[in-house]
Order: sequence, then C-alpha cells, then structure tokens
Amino acid sequence: QNIGESILYLWVEKIRDVLIQKSQMTEPGPDVKKKTEEEDVECEDDLILACQPESSVKALDFDISETRTEVEVEELPPIDHGIPITDRRSTFQAHLAPVVCPKQVKMVLSKLYENKKIASATHNIYAYRIYCEDKQTFLQDCEDDGETAAGGRLLHLMEILNVKNVMVVVSRWYGGILLGPDRFKHINNCARNILVEKNYTNSPEESSKALGKNKKVRKDKKRNEH
Repeated sequence: QNIGESILYLWVEKIRDVLIQKSQMTEPGPDVKKKTEEEDVECEDDLILACQPESSVKALDFDISETRTEVEVEELPPIDHGIPITDRRSTFQAHLAPVVCPKQVKMVLSKLYENKKIASATHNIYAYRIYCEDKQTFLQDCEDDGETAAGGRLLHLMEILNVKNVMVVVSRWYGGILLGPDRFKHINNCARNILVEKNYTNSPEESSKALGKNKKVRKDKKRNEH
C-alpha cells in the first residue's frame, strides 16, 4: 500500500511539473513583450511622420500658388471688338486683347475663330508686341493671312504708336470690289481706333501727328542717302 501511494505521488508530481513547464512556454517572456512594444512605437512614429499637418499644408500651399501663377499667365485675356468700317461692301473690324506671352496670342486666335463670323472673314490680319522686361526688348510678330503686306503695316503702326503687351486682329470681309491701297488705310484706322479707345495710345489727332512725323523722317533719310 505504501509503495502504491509513493508511485501515485510521483506521477502527480511529474504531471504537475509538465503542466508548469507547459504554462511557462505559453506565457510571453520579457523579451517578447519588449519587442512588441518597440514595433508599436515604430508604427506610431511612422504615423506621426505621415500626418504632420504643418509640413503638408506648406507644401500644398506652395503647389497651389505655383499652379495659380501658371494659370494666371496662361489665362485667356479679355477680347474687345472695335466699331466696323465699311467701304464699297467690304467690312473691316478690329479685335484687341492684352497679351504677355506667345501662348496667349494663340489662345486669343483660337477664341476668335470660335466665332463663325470671324472665322468666315476673308482675312484675319494680326500683329502683337510683348515687352520683355528682363531683356528690355520687344517680342513681336505679325500675320498677313493672305492680305499681302497688311500684317507688316499693322505691326509698323503699333511700333510707331509705341504700344506694348497687346495684340490687334483686323478682320476683313471682302465685298467683291477691289479697294486698292484704301484697304490698308482701313485696316490701320480700325487698329488705331481700338488702341486709342482702350488707352494703349494717344488720341487719333496725336497718333496722326506721330504718323506724319515718321513719314517725314523717312523722307529726310532717303534724301540724305541720295
């Protein structure tokens, strides 16, 4: 009987030891717990870096302001239309827009050609002058659109009037009767009238004086050359 009790006691102790060892293996030790806490801390740091409000707002404001500046530069400028001039069934009308870059010139032309009446014009002559402050020079160009020498004459007028950062388009609807040199007079008069109206140059009287002086200077130069 004593031997049986001893064996039973040994078995109970053995089972108890096994259960204790098993419970110790399943419980996380200090190292495991520390590692888990470090992982949590790293995750929190990542979250803080990803959600810094001040840095994000500054970067966003910078991007918005930069985009806004580009939009302002490339924005379609307002287009004004002058009073038409009609002579022998031909009609001339000037259109004016402030421009500060060649891209705006293209935008203005595209917008004008959306108008069916302007798009159907026999000629759409234009010229523009843009002042580059950094280089202190003018970026300028012109287009005849089939009306030979009309674009160059229009640009020359703008040079004489010393206008800048502006574009003028003159539409002509041909009426079937040849006008000869008078067509150039009407083109320039349309352009000058709208430039005066929009305060890009002086009154028509002063502009005429400037034109007269310029012609006189050119004649004097020719005489001196001969």
